Amino acid sequence: MTKSVKNIIIAFVIGCIIFVIGNALSGGFNFENVNDFLIEFALYQLYSFVLGFSNMYFFDYMERRQWKKGDTIKRIVLGISGATVITLIGLFALRLLTALSLKGESFQTFISNESFSNYQFGLWITLTIVIIFHVIYFYNRYQQNRIKEQKVIAGTASAKFDALKNQLDPHFLFNSLNVLTSLIEENPDNAQKFTTSLSKVYRYVLEQKNKELVTVDEELEFAKTYMSLLKMRFEDSIVFSMPERASNPESKVVPLSLQLLLENAVKHNMVTTSKPLQIRIYEDNNNLIVENNLQPKQIVKKSSGVGLSNIMQRYDLLTNRKINISKQTHRFKVAIPMLTKRISVMRTEQTSTRLDDSYMRALNHVDELKGFYYSLIAYCLVIPFLIYINYKTSWGFQWFWFPMLGWGIGLTIQAFRVFINDGAFGRNWERRKMEEYMKNEENNWD
Repeated sequence: MTKSVKNIIIAFVIGCIIFVIGNALSGGFNFENVNDFLIEFALYQLYSFVLGFSNMYFFDYMERRQWKKGDTIKRIVLGISGATVITLIGLFALRLLTALSLKGESFQTFISNESFSNYQFGLWITLTIVIIFHVIYFYNRYQQNRIKEQKVIAGTASAKFDALKNQLDPHFLFNSLNVLTSLIEENPDNAQKFTTSLSKVYRYVLEQKNKELVTVDEELEFAKTYMSLLKMRFEDSIVFSMPERASNPESKVVPLSLQLLLENAVKHNMVTTSKPLQIRIYEDNNNLIVENNLQPKQIVKKSSGVGLSNIMQRYDLLTNRKINISKQTHRFKVAIPMLTKRISVMRTEQTSTRLDDSYMRALNHVDELKGFYYSLIAYCLVIPFLIYINYKTSWGFQWFWFPMLGWGIGLTIQAFRVFINDGAFGRNWERRKMEEYMKNEENNWD
């Protein structure tokens, strides 16, 4: 449906509503024949189309203008003031046209009979619609701006996380080739075995690097394979122990975290037959611990800055739980959190879904807002009509109070839900309760 067709339908519906209101307020639908009814209805539609489209075009003009960030109040004041002037001009022109063409009055007679009271009803109706339209429009724009901000935040976080993951591929290959270079000089036979095993290990890197989480069992299996490669070079200079399986098969960690920690341990410590590097992997308090004896090298090659920093940054983007680093005189250990749920507790997925959640909340609230205004308009139309019917039929028993109060209470509750943010059952109450429930769930399985 095009915008023009939509505007025509809106103007027609508004014209029908105003036709009912106008006749109800003026004493009822007292038409002598169908022709009088059609003429009256056509006049209301004419007023609705002229005033409606003139105000729509004015609103579009105001929207096309360049407004600064702090010009919202100015924009609203100018919009309502302009709508008032346009409405008065339109009403004057329509009343003049009606007087000259239908009633046969002269221009002087028309001017002499004009007063502001003739414009009050049309002005009141138009300004009511314009104000409601402005409220809905600016609320929608506010929600759209919030969604855009969330989209920027989500895009930035997603790009950062992808960049961190993409570091792992060349980083692993570069360090593996360094090991292979050393093996070629020291042990050509092991270098050949290393090359064969490296292809299998590298397949895991390619498969897992695009995942946010992998199971601890997968990481342990990969760590065992990776250590077998290192032992081809260092042989008995490395002592390595680890569990076969995780205590909880559902527990997860970021991919390649163990490989990076093992690599750091080898890079920064002396690995000799007389002083073997002892590496132990074990679980403790829902963390996976990588611990090694501390025997720092005197000269360490310049670090690429990927290793531990990469793991910490990925965890920061994924969960509130932190990596714990403990350095003692003879021991160095890193505790990485084992997450026992899927990505639903992690910021990456929260970031990607937060936009959808925010949009859906905004969309639902706009629907609730529209529903309230439709109910309010219906209330303002129907209740006066019921009062009029009650007055004309049996005013001795004023039954109109029952629907007026009952509907009014329902409308008040609806307004409370739409406009009140805080307090019991306010608009934020449901969101707060959901967040509390999700937080409790997160604490149970984080």
